[in-house]
Amino acid sequence: MGFLISSLLDIFGFGIGIPVGILVGFFLFVYSEPKDVQEQDARPLSQLDSSSLVDILPDLPFWVKNPDYDRVDWLNKFILNMWPYLDKAICETIKSTAQPIFDEYIGKYQIEAIEFEKLSLGTLPPVLQGIKVYETNEKELTMEPAIKWAGNPNIILVLTLYSFPIRIQLVDLQIFAAPRIILKPLVPTFPCFASLVLSLMEKPHIDFGLNILGGDIMSIPGLYRFVQETLKKEVAKLYLWPQTLEIPILDATTGATKKPVGILNVKVVRAFKLLKMDFLGASDPYVKLHLSGERLPAKRTTVKRKTLNPEWNENFKFIVRDPHTQVLELHVYDWDKVGGHDKLGMQLVPLKLLTPHETHEFTLDLLKNTNISDPHKKQRGKIMVELTFDPFKEENELSSGHLNGYGKKESGISRNSDDDTQSGAGLLLVTIQGAEDVEGQRHNNPYAEILFRGEKKKTKMMRKTRDPLWNEEFQFMLEEPPLGEKIHFQVMSHRSGFSFRSKESLGHVDIDLTDVVHNGRINDKYHLINSKNGQIHLVIRWKMI
Repeated sequence: MGFLISSLLDIFGFGIGIPVGILVGFFLFVYSEPKDVQEQDARPLSQLDSSSLVDILPDLPFWVKNPDYDRVDWLNKFILNMWPYLDKAICETIKSTAQPIFDEYIGKYQIEAIEFEKLSLGTLPPVLQGIKVYETNEKELTMEPAIKWAGNPNIILVLTLYSFPIRIQLVDLQIFAAPRIILKPLVPTFPCFASLVLSLMEKPHIDFGLNILGGDIMSIPGLYRFVQETLKKEVAKLYLWPQTLEIPILDATTGATKKPVGILNVKVVRAFKLLKMDFLGASDPYVKLHLSGERLPAKRTTVKRKTLNPEWNENFKFIVRDPHTQVLELHVYDWDKVGGHDKLGMQLVPLKLLTPHETHEFTLDLLKNTNISDPHKKQRGKIMVELTFDPFKEENELSSGHLNGYGKKESGISRNSDDDTQSGAGLLLVTIQGAEDVEGQRHNNPYAEILFRGEKKKTKMMRKTRDPLWNEEFQFMLEEPPLGEKIHFQVMSHRSGFSFRSKESLGHVDIDLTDVVHNGRINDKYHLINSKNGQIHLVIRWKMI
């Protein structure tokens, strides 16, 4: 009886309570006055106390904490809009890169298959908290972005083991990294740099969860810290500066001139049994020499009068940039006082036939042209030459140097010993990159002149500019290091058209080459004498045989 009464009271209370509650709530919602929403207290960082500042400091972007970093909100907006497409492109790259690695493990350890069930980087792109760009004298662009990514990726990897599929899911990925990105060398071919060099300036922070069979194994005590430290150590071992990852973008020969690697010494000894080209049964032979791949004019011997068996014993030097592909071209001509010179024959010598520092003597049959199977082949005589390839000594230098505290790039070249620099032939390479703030009184059409050991060379003229960019290289082959010698540079301006004062000096500077010999290379800007603010940017290198 008591149970029945209590049940009836419960039903009655439930039926009365719900309508009364709805009625009271309605009147409170309609007739109650809303309270004003209080605005959050926004204060400058300078007014926060130390505890509040410590709490928000990790969330502040780098451009706030470090004045060297620039704000790049525009770039983050660009990445956000492009992220759906970047996500697909990056995932396809990950699949194509990972598949060969997966294939190596199939069949081992009873693994039957490895494949991605789902692969997506999510909807949240990485955020650049700032970027720092270095100004250097090198032909490269160096920048250091601060990257933070709290992503929501959907990555599920299925590992089939003993015919049993095991699903491994990556969740809650967070990455913070400060890489250094170097675009080098800069070339006049799109995308205007030949390679991308990556390195990490500090150990990255990587945090993630790993679900296996429905459970997060990273929650196992001790495993999380072990995985974190191991991952940081392995990544740092591969990519922490000065270790680098170089990604080629363009072919090494695209838009860039190969660096000299040695000197080819050529001795034209003699020729014999040449063709008779004159009425009196003789010829006036001389030899033109040219190294393939060089834009410099061909070199030539003296003319030997009225002989079919000339002897020259003349020496020539050529700068070698690629001994595996370059070829020495020998052309023998008959000199004529009137009209063109008649060709007696030619021959080619590939430099790959030479052994460094060894003199090779060649006695070559002269041909009409490079077609060896010429049906009208006839005897044109022979030519004897001696060739020696002397490669430059290896430089103990870093590939890219390093940046000092002022953002300037240091050469990274160790000083050679005094014994190595006191003797020996070599090549002096002078590159005039450009000039800044050179201003003439009457005109500004600048060009640069080099004067060294009585030899003068000059760049092309740039019209109507105070900041010319030449980027021209000049070469001087020397028998001894230029210790204690100076090289003279002068920036001139030339008026276009007729004028009594057509030339004007915009400044000059003398550079002591002793430091170049000892260090192997200098790259700096020098103030021009007799110029208010003018500077000239020079790269000078000394390469010894």
